[in-house]
Amino acid sequence: MADPVMGGRANIVVQPEPPSLMLGLVQNAPTQMVAGNIYEGLLRYDTKLNPMPSLAKSWEISEDGLTYTFHLEDGVKWHDGTPFSSADVVFTADVFLRESHPRFRAVLAHVESITAPDDNTVVFKLKSAFGPFLNAFEVGSMPIVPKHVYEGTDFATNPANNTPIGTGPFKLDEWSKGSYIKLVKNADYWDEGKPYLDEIYWHVIPDAASRAVAFETGQVDILPGGSIENFDVPRITALENTCSTESGWEFFGPQSWVWMNNRQGPTASKEFRQAIMYAIDRDFVRDALWNGMGKVSTGPFAGSTRFYDASIAPFSYDPEKAKELVKASGYDGEVLEFVPMPYGETWMRLAEVIKQNLSDIGVNVDIVSTDVAGWNKRLSDWDFDLSTTYLFQYGDPALGVARTYISSNIAKGSPWNNVAGYSNPDIDALFEKGAGTINTDERAAAYTEVQRKLAEDVPVGWLLDMGFPTITRCNVKDLITTGIGVNDGFKNAYIEK
Repeated sequence: MADPVMGGRANIVVQPEPPSLMLGLVQNAPTQMVAGNIYEGLLRYDTKLNPMPSLAKSWEISEDGLTYTFHLEDGVKWHDGTPFSSADVVFTADVFLRESHPRFRAVLAHVESITAPDDNTVVFKLKSAFGPFLNAFEVGSMPIVPKHVYEGTDFATNPANNTPIGTGPFKLDEWSKGSYIKLVKNADYWDEGKPYLDEIYWHVIPDAASRAVAFETGQVDILPGGSIENFDVPRITALENTCSTESGWEFFGPQSWVWMNNRQGPTASKEFRQAIMYAIDRDFVRDALWNGMGKVSTGPFAGSTRFYDASIAPFSYDPEKAKELVKASGYDGEVLEFVPMPYGETWMRLAEVIKQNLSDIGVNVDIVSTDVAGWNKRLSDWDFDLSTTYLFQYGDPALGVARTYISSNIAKGSPWNNVAGYSNPDIDALFEKGAGTINTDERAAAYTEVQRKLAEDVPVGWLLDMGFPTITRCNVKDLITTGIGVNDGFKNAYIEK
């Protein structure tokens, strides 16, 4: 294996343009992608989701699973030259993110205290064991922010939000709105010898076809997952000196499915929901709409999510079986309102395929097209029979899977919780059991049972564990080395001469 090469510039697409690079306040995907190379978390995670050092060089967990002690790297400085210490970690977790970060705030609900016995040690004491706690420290979930810049200020209006100060391998140099974001090497970076690149240009190119052309003509060297239309992927990846990988999404585990309203109408029947699973030709969906990317889902856990049970057989495409189940459900020809997710042409084509598949088994479907705001409202108000979506699983069922199925997460007003209205006390108890211990065998047993029961009840119609290829010139090396891929990848990336 060749040694990494120092120097050079990476040209990469970011789409859409981030609204902000202050990762502690803004969590959308483009912000995470750029700012994950400016800020750092306590840990990173490899593509198998094993924790790796970052700002914490080592850690210990007490035998009862209640005390997590992190030992921090020495000699770390913020981009403004101020020394980093455990006080920054305590401030970030206990003050800043508690106020500004809904996902990390949910993790903090399990924490009794966060203390710093010395400048290089942080101790989290939990109220009770919480199995996925060690999964919560990547840069998007827990970006460490500088106490000396934010303490005592209005976080949302702090002028430093426009000039983010992190500890990461790259610093913000220039942001030309609508055109590019330029990051430059942090010459004072604590991890000696890194980063290798001198600078990163994130190009803002609003049109998907133009993004593909930018790669073809050499304007950009890297197309992150989702940068170009699915139908362009085969053409672009066939170009000379072009490499691609679906790795780098393992932590997110994006999974798509059909929402089915479990409260009322035909979709309240388990047999009817099972019929929908047998009716949809998911191999066709993967091959024709997603160009063979991703995998057909076997159930509620994406294949990269911890405790995934590969022994659960997926629903096959079986229209005759589906017709039998439709008959058994008592369906009498009602028209189902299908409100598809309006995220572009591929998703609308998916809606047409599903409508045709259901028509083939005698189920009548009316597609109700909306814009994003309208789709959000229809799902948030439970005003639908069928819909489509995809959600991230964040590596652990307690962090990203349970929210879709537990009855305590049935609440109007959000399209991201238990929108289906599925309620099963056994499932609630099993998810609680799986999260409430650090014993791996106990967690695995609870989550295997969860997967088996949900595969029987079919609260939603699982489609694909989604594949998002990162496309690069083949001389871009070591960009995808973690389970969040590009989002923290430039620490290790280099360009072979």
